[in-house]
Amino acid sequence: MQDSVHPVTRWIDDERGVTSIEYALLAALIAMVVLGSVMSLGGQLADAYTAVAAAVTAAMDSLLGQGP
Repeated sequence: MQDSVHPVTRWIDDERGVTSIEYALLAALIAMVVLGSVMSLGGQLADAYTAVAAAVTAAMDSLLGQGP
């Protein structure tokens, strides 16, 4: 009976799988934070690029004398 219990106790005490699961959960959490940030800031970033493009276009038109 002792011989059949030893592999089971060794399997229960093995913590290598626990570490890999912790790393997987940590990676999933980081991925969710990055995805959430991109989703929430995506529209604001597009608006900022549009504002910068409009400012540069207006400055170039003013510099070249093509504007109002």
